Amino acid sequence: MDTYDVVIIGGGPAGLNAALYAVRKELSVALISTDIGGQMLLTGEIENYLGFPSISGFELADKMEAHVRAYPVKMIAAGVKTLEKDGNGVFHVSLDDGNHLQGKSCIVTAGKKSRTLDIPGEKEYTGRGVSYCATCDGPFYRGKTVAVVGGGDSAVQAAIELSMICEKVYLLVRSRIRAAEIVVKRLKERDNVEILMKYILVSVQGDKKITSIIVRNQNDQSEKELSIGGVFIEVGGIPNNSYLPGDVHTNDGGEIITDKEGKTNIAGLFAAGDVTDCKNKQIIIAAGEGAAAALAAHEYLLRHEE
Repeated sequence: MDTYDVVIIGGGPAGLNAALYAVRKELSVALISTDIGGQMLLTGEIENYLGFPSISGFELADKMEAHVRAYPVKMIAAGVKTLEKDGNGVFHVSLDDGNHLQGKSCIVTAGKKSRTLDIPGEKEYTGRGVSYCATCDGPFYRGKTVAVVGGGDSAVQAAIELSMICEKVYLLVRSRIRAAEIVVKRLKERDNVEILMKYILVSVQGDKKITSIIVRNQNDQSEKELSIGGVFIEVGGIPNNSYLPGDVHTNDGGEIITDKEGKTNIAGLFAAGDVTDCKNKQIIIAAGEGAAAALAAHEYLLRHEE
C-alpha cells in the first residue's frame, strides 16, 4: 500500500494549491479527485481572481492543474469511500475503485456541491444564466432583471447585492424568509426588489442564454412567466464529506470546523475551502486556505517525526 506524507482529498482551488505548497516543501503528495477544478468548472466567467481580469472557470482550472502537474504530485482519479486514522497516527483512505493508500497527514478540500432544484432547463442553462453564486457572477448581470431563489441569509443577501447593480430583482421564497432581521430590513428598503412569497421556480427557458422562468404560486397553483436575464439559486450547498470519521467536528450544515490554519479537532487532519465553515466561499479564499493547510501539515509532520 502506497504511503504519502500528505493525502489531499479534492481537486478544486483549495486542493490544487495545497498540493503545490506541500510538494514544494519536499513532501510526497497524492491528490484524489474525480473532477479537477471542482465548482470552478461550473463558472462561466471569473473576473475577481487576482492576475486574471477575465477568465473562464474551465481555463483557470486548467492553468491550476497544469501548474501542479509540473511537480511530482500523484494525481488519482477516484472517489473516496472511507477515511480512517489508526492508532499510529496514519490515515487510511479507501477509494471507490477498490484501491487503498495511506497518509501521514490528510487535507480535506472536497468542497461543496450546490443544492439544485432539478427542474427543466436548470442544468442546460447553468453558466448561461443560471448561477449558484451572486458574489461571483452578479456583475455580469448589471442593468438586467434577475431572480433569486431562496429564503435564507445567502438568498436575501444576494438579492440586496444584486439590487444595487440590476434593474429589478425578484426574490422567490418557498415558505418564509429565514434571514436575520437586520438583513431583512435592508431588503425591504430596496425599491427594485419584489418578494414573491409562496412561489417556487418551475422551469428555466431560453435560447442560447436564459430569457425567462416559469414560477408557481403554491396557494392557488397558478403559474406565470417572468422575463429575466439570470436566476441565482441560493438554497444552500452540500459538503462532500460523507467519508469523514464520525469524530470530526462539523457545524449544523455539515461543514468541517477548522481554525485559521486549517486544523481540525483531529491531529494531522486538515481542511480547506468550501467544505469548511469558512464564511465566504470564493475561489481565491479557497486557494489561500489550501496553502495555509499545506503549511500547517508540513509543520505537523516536522514535529510528528521528531
